[in-house]
Amino acid sequence: MIDSATFFKRKNWTLLAAAVLAGCATTAPRTGSEAPTPTSPPAATYAKVDWKALPAVSDSDLQAGFVAWRSSCARLKNDAVWAKPCATAAAVSDKNPAAIRQFLQRDLDAYALRAGGHQADGLITGYYEPIYPGSLTRTDKATVPVYGTPDDLVVVQLDSLYPELKGKRLRGRVEGKVLKPYDDAGTIAAKGAKAPVLAWLTDPMDLQLLQIQGSGRVRLADGKQVRLAYAEQNGHPYRAIGRWLVDQGQLKKEDVTMDAIRAWARANPARVPELLRSNPSYVFFVRNPDSPEGPRGSLNVPLTAGYSVAVDRTVVPLGSLLWLSTTRPDGTPVVRPVAAQDTGGAIAGEVRADLYWGSGDAAGKLAGDMKQKGNIWMLWPKGVPLPN
Repeated sequence: MIDSATFFKRKNWTLLAAAVLAGCATTAPRTGSEAPTPTSPPAATYAKVDWKALPAVSDSDLQAGFVAWRSSCARLKNDAVWAKPCATAAAVSDKNPAAIRQFLQRDLDAYALRAGGHQADGLITGYYEPIYPGSLTRTDKATVPVYGTPDDLVVVQLDSLYPELKGKRLRGRVEGKVLKPYDDAGTIAAKGAKAPVLAWLTDPMDLQLLQIQGSGRVRLADGKQVRLAYAEQNGHPYRAIGRWLVDQGQLKKEDVTMDAIRAWARANPARVPELLRSNPSYVFFVRNPDSPEGPRGSLNVPLTAGYSVAVDRTVVPLGSLLWLSTTRPDGTPVVRPVAAQDTGGAIAGEVRADLYWGSGDAAGKLAGDMKQKGNIWMLWPKGVPLPN
């Protein structure tokens, strides 16, 4: 990856507006000196509340959520917001619920997240680490490649030229002196990519769901597993394949789950390529060592099943501690502190979280069925300005 100042200084490439619009979710930089006006997300409201207003949690959930969040401190030791709370938390016994509560209420303030300035209810979904059958070499059954990062994928950090585009990246391919959009998912599926093949899967739907989850494992014939994690993306927007099925009249909106999508694909194998082309986004992976720990999220710390969430980082900074109140698909309450340790292309909005449920089929069933109403409180260090 290179910063934009280096990129433009090294090569005086013209960036076509179409390329930029396909490569990042912001207004295109224009040639010349005029800076772009970024498209801002809806303003979030952080409504300060008394700690007594938060729903009660069990001691076991309190302890597990605290431990999950404290693991973030490995990446936050020098963070302007979290360095001091992390240093204090290091001395708090995770076996002492009273000490944890004392730390939280002494060092952090609670803020209810509100959408549009007033709406407290939001959407809580789930995700997991899938395990799919496959091979390290192409076989008669394993014919679907899982690609690493392509050699010709260019990723440009835009904030060194335009600070207001902090966190925005431009992705594409250089052709001559022009940076053009990278291939979409349909083109990559048809023509391949100039990238290493990390593994081969047996089902194109497995690859699609692996990309949606952002990480997973490939189970080899000898029982060993290969662990894959998100590395890069082709720059095209994510579009939910479930929405395509609804738009095509194949499923009702309320019936869209992973199981329902799988069932449709089995019943309509000839239309699966059409379904997959409806999502132009394509994720590239990196191989990680196998480990009993959870996969690493965007914060680069292992995720904890049931206590790590993916968030919209424009609303909730990574590393934040949240208080979550929602339900499982069967209606069982889920009230606990959770750690904001990951992000996702579909996770956008003020009161929005994606709860990580673990690895394997049971976690996948839970994650796939979860589309719950929920409330979120952000626990923020006292005396520290709130996110812009």
